[in-house]
Amino acid sequence: MSIHAIGVVALLLVFIIGTLRPVNIGVLALTATFLVGTLVAGESFDELLSGFPPDLFVLLVGVTYLFGLAAANGTIEWIVDRAVGLLGDRPALVPWLIFVFSAVPTTAGALGPAGVAMLAPLCLRLGERYGVDRRMSALMVMHGSCAGNFSPLNGLAIILRQAAAANGLETSAAALFLGNAAYNLGLAVVIYLLFGGRALLRRRHAEAVAVAVGNGPGAAPATISSPAVRERAKLRFDQATTLVVILAVAVGALVFEIEIGILALAAAALLHACFPSRFAGADRRIVWSVVLLICGVVTFVAALQRYGTVDLVGGAIAGLGAPLLTAFLLCIVAAFTSAFASSAGLLGVLLPLAVPFLVQGKVGVTAMVIALAISATVVDSTPFSSVGALTLANAPEDERKSLFRVMFAWGIGMAVSAPALTWLIFILPSVV
Repeated sequence: MSIHAIGVVALLLVFIIGTLRPVNIGVLALTATFLVGTLVAGESFDELLSGFPPDLFVLLVGVTYLFGLAAANGTIEWIVDRAVGLLGDRPALVPWLIFVFSAVPTTAGALGPAGVAMLAPLCLRLGERYGVDRRMSALMVMHGSCAGNFSPLNGLAIILRQAAAANGLETSAAALFLGNAAYNLGLAVVIYLLFGGRALLRRRHAEAVAVAVGNGPGAAPATISSPAVRERAKLRFDQATTLVVILAVAVGALVFEIEIGILALAAAALLHACFPSRFAGADRRIVWSVVLLICGVVTFVAALQRYGTVDLVGGAIAGLGAPLLTAFLLCIVAAFTSAFASSAGLLGVLLPLAVPFLVQGKVGVTAMVIALAISATVVDSTPFSSVGALTLANAPEDERKSLFRVMFAWGIGMAVSAPALTWLIFILPSVV
């Protein structure tokens, strides 16, 4: 059996065992990396760990540490209380506000993890206060972020345009941005309908009826079940400082493009040192189980990429000689591989693989780029992407396991459906 087959079988076993038994999937993935790397590939220990993602490790630790501090001293609750005061009794709008807010940073040019790191804690807590299903809040955060992924200002769009231009291909920046945004907006509608949006609308309608009845002649005042707004406490000095620090981290990451993980880690250490009594035990809020899970899986997938498994599959597909079938299969590879690896890195690899059949002119270049882009990024809703991991890390510990399963199932659903739908919507109509 070849190393490629062994690697794929090992990856499947990791997820099967991790699903059926209470063992952290990251531990299983690291074990698989060691076994396959030493027994089959003959790698040294340093080579085995060369795929470990230090940037993702620092990102997850730093961001969860910082927002753990903000939760411990009541800063997040203070922000959510103000948001509830502004929104009033409009629970049906909350998921859409979460979607729009999450799309703003990526549309403005930030990569997904940076925007989600700032907004996920607030958006999930806001949804909780309004009784929004946590699954809906989490998916709206992730797909809102995905909606802005390919704006002309975003790094992912630049990667694709440069890869296309390097191979003599022209793409439409506007079509790429609008096509991806429209697809994620359509997914948001599905999420809204599947995870309680109609119940939110019915609740609002029932409350409106209650108000109308309550205002009738001789009727008693109606009671509206709006989110409870507690007496607003004044902002303490440590909370104001926490807000300023979080804003500084956001500006540093989104405007000056400083690595957000390092910024968040340094900011958290500074806050904890300045106000130790307000943050007692806050460092225990770092979600080590999620960090281990994500870093373990990414390390093993990086090993498969190192062994050439992904390139082998992509090259075999590109050489089929049937443009429509090739386009569809490349989208499948993009979706399933990107669910466990870097979307940016993968897009830079797969587009050149598609060049030999794109230059034939039988499939539209922009259509193929859009299909690849969507297929490789909507799967960021899996808990193994940095966007998914940050969202999962901000869920309450007692709900994290169930949310992990939902995100995993939804992400696999995206990996299955996105290639087929983008092929039908974009690629097939572009055939000359």
